[in-house]
Amino acid sequence: MHETFEHTADLGLRVRAGSLNELFAEAGRALFSVIVDDLASVNQVREVKVELTGDEPEYLLFDWLKELLYFFDAEHLLLSRFEVKVTESRVTGTAWGETLDPDRHALAHEVKAITYHGLNVERRPDEWLAEVIVDI
Repeated sequence: MHETFEHTADLGLRVRAGSLNELFAEAGRALFSVIVDDLASVNQVREVKVELTGDEPEYLLFDWLKELLYFFDAEHLLLSRFEVKVTESRVTGTAWGETLDPDRHALAHEVKAITYHGLNVERRPDEWLAEVIVDI
């Protein structure tokens, strides 16, 4: 599950999931649901791989989302499905989507960057919670 919250000229993403792997996958969906109006309209015809290293869950999440945003910025690739494996120091993920088609995809927000401000990943008794603010 994910939701957005307002934050001055930015937009916050609050993501909840049962595991850290699911949290990262849901964060990817949350990011692209902010970019495109109807994430279900994005066909899963192209696959991209992401491998990142780091030492904190927060920074791994930041780098994961930054890399996903890069695919949109550089290749106009909308992503809608994510499989992710997160360890203490590594993220290995696969994402599926397709190139932006203006006839089928209405863009919702222009996400300029992922920010460190308010970045948080925490384990709660019954779920994982992440908050990240994106510059729009």
